[in-house]
Amino acid sequence: MDLRSKEYFDQRATQEMQQHLKQSRRPLRETLAYAARILAMTGQEAGLAGQISARSERPGAYWTLRFGLGFDEATPEDFIEVDGDLNTLSGEGMANPATRFHLWVYKARPDRHSIIHTHSPYVSALAAAKQPLVVSQMDMTPFHDDCAFLAEWPGVPIADQEGVIISEAMGGKRSILLASHGQLTTGDCVEEATYLAVYLERAARMQVRARIFGPLTPLPDALAAEAHDYLLKPSIVKGTFDYWCRQADALR
Repeated sequence: MDLRSKEYFDQRATQEMQQHLKQSRRPLRETLAYAARILAMTGQEAGLAGQISARSERPGAYWTLRFGLGFDEATPEDFIEVDGDLNTLSGEGMANPATRFHLWVYKARPDRHSIIHTHSPYVSALAAAKQPLVVSQMDMTPFHDDCAFLAEWPGVPIADQEGVIISEAMGGKRSILLASHGQLTTGDCVEEATYLAVYLERAARMQVRARIFGPLTPLPDALAAEAHDYLLKPSIVKGTFDYWCRQADALR
């Protein structure tokens, strides 16, 4: 029997996923509320330290969770629209002052439409040890050549300077590990930013645990790049997000 190429199976799987994985359509603030609850459900809350945001249809404006709430408390009505200086345009309340560095990432990356920043447990362990991610297992491959590393902490990111430093360190990558701090993931939609946030914490957990057995060996570039593109297919990203939404609903 002749062996068919992997490209054949990739194309077939992509077509079938587009046909059978029908993504739910939600208003932006509802999607943001689900994303916040997913972050809480996966152990990424850290008091009021984390942030989530998404571009508004209004130029230069963004939606973010009003300051004072934890991810687990978020409802669609708790998201406020702010301008490029974090003045509230819609809704009640104020933005987390540390969301200011999101503005610089959005400015540098017009292709990114959502940002998540957390101090999740295993990412924070890598950050405390000032260790970049080593992509050494398949589930880590969404970060192959796509996760920057900022080696020196610039301080609490409530001013413009930290935004400049973080956005420059991030470059063209989707995610970044911030030494002595936490993680930042971005997406072309809220679902992608959330997917990456959850998987970056899993990747960090895997790295911390695997180091017990010795140094980690990065995956071969070609295979890691292939898996990166496969696992970031929109149908997989949004199908996974929908699954997590069902899990979050079951916990209410």
